[in-house]
Amino acid sequence: MKRPQIKLAQHVIEACKAKQIKHIVISPGSRNAPLTIGFANDPYFNCYSIVDERCAAFFALGIAQQRREPVAVVCTSGSALLNYYPAFSEAFYSNIPLVVISADRPSSKIDIGDGQTIRQVNVLANHSAYNANLSDETHSDKSNFYELNRALNTAIEEQLPVHINVPFEEPLYLTTEEQYPFENIVAEIKNPIVNEDKATNFVKHWNSSVKKMVLVGVLTPNSVESQYIEWLAKDPSVVVLTETTSNLHHSHFIPYIDKLLTYTEKDPTLKEALRPDLLLTFGGLVVSKKIKQFLRSYQPVYHYNVDLHKDYNSYFCLTAHFKADINTFLKEVTPKLMSVSSNYQQQWLKVKNEIQQTHLEYINQTPFSDLKVYYEVFKSIPNDYIVQISNSSAIRYAQLMKAHSSWKVFCNRGTSGIDGSMSTAIGAAVGSASPTVFITGDLSFFYDSNALWNKYIPQNFRVILLNNQGGGIFRILPGDKTDSNFEYFFETPHKLTAEHFCEMYNINYQSTSNLTDLQKKIGDFYEKSDVPKLLEVHTPRKINDKVLLKYFEFIKK
Repeated sequence: MKRPQIKLAQHVIEACKAKQIKHIVISPGSRNAPLTIGFANDPYFNCYSIVDERCAAFFALGIAQQRREPVAVVCTSGSALLNYYPAFSEAFYSNIPLVVISADRPSSKIDIGDGQTIRQVNVLANHSAYNANLSDETHSDKSNFYELNRALNTAIEEQLPVHINVPFEEPLYLTTEEQYPFENIVAEIKNPIVNEDKATNFVKHWNSSVKKMVLVGVLTPNSVESQYIEWLAKDPSVVVLTETTSNLHHSHFIPYIDKLLTYTEKDPTLKEALRPDLLLTFGGLVVSKKIKQFLRSYQPVYHYNVDLHKDYNSYFCLTAHFKADINTFLKEVTPKLMSVSSNYQQQWLKVKNEIQQTHLEYINQTPFSDLKVYYEVFKSIPNDYIVQISNSSAIRYAQLMKAHSSWKVFCNRGTSGIDGSMSTAIGAAVGSASPTVFITGDLSFFYDSNALWNKYIPQNFRVILLNNQGGGIFRILPGDKTDSNFEYFFETPHKLTAEHFCEMYNINYQSTSNLTDLQKKIGDFYEKSDVPKLLEVHTPRKINDKVLLKYFEFIKK
């Protein structure tokens, strides 16, 4: 088998193989040629060539998101590495094990005027779980083995991104049949331990609280055992609030947080009635701004957070953090927990049903708009789909709609950026090999349009693009919409469409701008096809915000 002649390159490749890192996304370049030659010629690896580095990193992120295992992305030296940073920071806040491997010039060639060089050492350190800076000096094998083991084991154990910087001196393209061995140290996956003293206090406070709120953030599908879902649902003193990205479903859970909190605005006493005595949080970051504002103003007496990786004090009243997964935590404490007499759950489930009836009443009478389209879109998605949602307006509208329990819903909520959402969705479709639909607004789509410059897009990949000709979310946010600078600098209106992108990348394109046509076209949108499909829905730019704001007023009636 053809291998790179540079020993250090072989060590990196063999380290990835030893850690069972099979998926390698390669950004073309010269300085990383030894790595490209080695990865591409070894049948163990699944290699992907993605030209745009930012898209490449988000594509790798999508694969890792689905497979829950490290995926490597490899680039040349210089600014190429910096283009990985948006996906790398997303991986850090979303606990995704993205492994960035950057080729570099030798240290003696940095800051002397050589081309395509920057200070790459530790450049991703603020959002990296580990930074391995390898050496191309003679007799550095032992230290390089240590660094490679430490970096890759960290990615595996902590489910976080790591950076491996690899200096290469020319010549870069020479090959050999000789194999240089790598000394592997197996990662230690430690079983989480629930702190006994903290657990004792939690049990005491849980058993004495008549109003307990469980708030669930981003969760991987099927990550909570069914016995604990039922246990939470049956306790009359527990209200469970979920989001679309929580992937957690039960008829006794409340998935409409913003609608619930809007409802409480009709009467100040309702907010006090909702205030929990005890708050239990788990899962990743929460989308709803309203729940953050509510819990910071109406703080619980006790707040316990369960998370294997991070201990966010989002509501400024954290009592204790349990460094464990939710199943381990509940297994430890539930035998000691008692059901308390309470009408807390019943009261808010009744409100949930009222809100949903009001929701349907308003939707049925509303004109063609973003809100109406999202309702139709969410009704149309088949069972068992992976649903990828872009940030900004898209994920916020999604929180208002009913999600089917068979869907697996994802959104890049780590940094909440619009960059890379489509690249992530395509990577997720490749990594899961499951039917996938990506729901996006226009700015997010056009910002990441190079995501379509990708030869791996599956035939069953679908894109629903809501084009309201600009950043529609800024019309919803507070601000003077009559200011002459508002449109130009905030909303940034445009007349772009996706039609020519689809023609260029061989994607089936359809467009619509009214409800009847939308309902007709979305009916066969998910049928089998030889190429991916994109449905562009044009909505009226200047009424979308009015429809949504009136919606929330309607909820309060």
